[in-house]
Amino acid sequence: DQGAIVRPFVKWDDQPASPAAAREAVLRANWIARSEPCGPVYVNLDAGMQEASLAAPLPPIDVARYAPDVRYAPDPYAVRRAASMLGQAARPLILMGRVSRDERAWRDRVRLAERLAASVVTDLKVGAAFPTDHPQHVGAPALILPADSARAIASADVVLSLDWVDLAGTLATAFKGDPGARIVHASLDHLLHNGWSMDHQGLPPVDIHLASSPDAAVTALLDALGPRTSRRSAPTHEHALPTPAAGALTTDHVALALRRAVGRREVSLAHLPLSWNGASWPFRGPLAFLGSDGGGGVGAGPGLGVGAALALRDRGILTIAVCGDGDFLMGATALWTAVHYRIPLLCVVTNNRSFWNDEVHQERVARMRDRPVGNKWIGQRIDDADIDLAAIGRAQGAQGYGPIEDAAALARALDAAIADVERGGVAVVDVRVVGGATPASATATLPTTRKR
Repeated sequence: DQGAIVRPFVKWDDQPASPAAAREAVLRANWIARSEPCGPVYVNLDAGMQEASLAAPLPPIDVARYAPDVRYAPDPYAVRRAASMLGQAARPLILMGRVSRDERAWRDRVRLAERLAASVVTDLKVGAAFPTDHPQHVGAPALILPADSARAIASADVVLSLDWVDLAGTLATAFKGDPGARIVHASLDHLLHNGWSMDHQGLPPVDIHLASSPDAAVTALLDALGPRTSRRSAPTHEHALPTPAAGALTTDHVALALRRAVGRREVSLAHLPLSWNGASWPFRGPLAFLGSDGGGGVGAGPGLGVGAALALRDRGILTIAVCGDGDFLMGATALWTAVHYRIPLLCVVTNNRSFWNDEVHQERVARMRDRPVGNKWIGQRIDDADIDLAAIGRAQGAQGYGPIEDAAALARALDAAIADVERGGVAVVDVRVVGGATPASATATLPTTRKR
C-alpha cells in the first residue's frame, strides 16, 4: 500500500489496476487537487500495469467534463452577521492568510480593507496577499509575528481572518490568552484536518465562521456592505525601507541590491530565506511573493524556484529564488532540471556558512540550561573548508557568480546574472553574508504546534 506512506498529508490517493482506471485516477486527481481547499494528491501507477499490452484503445472522452468547477458559497445569514459586525467595529483588523493569486481577488481585498477602514496584517508563511506598503498595512510581514502586528491585533475589536495560518497561536500571542475581540474566520481548512499530521495547529475561538474560500467570503462581504465607505478614518501605518549600514554584507544588502538590479521588471520571489526582512521588499501584486515552504523546511528552495519559474516562463516575469546556503546545498541538483528544460531562473544564495536558525535555537537552549553559549556553532557551521556554491551551480550547467563579499561586486554580479536569465538561462549568485537571525522587531512566540 504505497499510498499509506503519504496518506496523512494528501487529499486523496489511488493505485489504479487497469489503463481505464489509471485514466480516471489522473482525471480525478487533477479535479480534487485543484478544487477548494486545494491540496496535493498521490497516484501510484503500478509498473506491471504500465508494461502490460493494451488489449484495446480506450474510448475518447471530453476531459473538460471531468473537472467541474467546485465553489463553496458562505452562508448568507453568516455573511450578513459578519458584515454588520465588521461595519460597526471601531477598530477592525484583517489577517490576510492563504488567499488566491487572482488579480481581481487581490483588488477586492484592497477594496474591502479600504471600505472597512481596517488595519491589515500579512506574513511570510504564505504568498503575497495585500500591498505591504499600503498605508493600512501594519509594519512588515514576517515568519514570526512582529511586535507591531501583535499590538495592532490586540487593539482590534473585530478581527477578520482570511484563512490565516495558525489563527489560534496568533490570537493567543497577541491577546496573551483568550481574545477580547470578536473573530470572523473565512476558511475551508477544517475539511482537511486529520489527527495524524496536526498541521491545522490549535483550535481558534471563532464567533462567525464563513465556510468558503477567502475569495468567496470577500466578494460576499463586499456585496453585503454595499457601496458605502466607513465613517471611520482609515488607520495609517508607517513603512520605511531598511538602510543597511556599510560593512559586511547582510540579507538587507542583498534585498537592496536586487531591487536596484531588477529595476522596473516584473518580479516573482519564488522563495525567501528565514533571515529575510519583510520590510526590505514591498509586495504590490499577487505574484510578487509565492510563499514559504512551510514547517521551517530546509532544502526546498531550489526546487520551488524551478517549479515557479516553469509556471511563469511564458509570462514575462523574472523568477527569483533567494535561498540560504544550507537550503541551496540540499536541493542544488534541481537547477540541472531548469538548465536541461530551458527554464529561466535566478537563484541568489545568502551564504552565512551556517545553519543559522539552529545556531539561534542552540543559543537559546544553552542559556536556558546554563551551558556555554560559545558552543552554539557545533554541528551547524558550514565552513573549514568553505564550499564554493557558485561552482556547484556551474556543475549543474548554470552560470555561477561568487563568492561575493562587497556591494560593488554584488551589483555587477546581479546585472550579469539577470542578463543570463533574460537570455533563457539559469544563474546562481553566491553572496557571503553575516548573521541571519529574525529581525529584532519580531516576538519570540512560536506556533502552537511547532514542526521541523
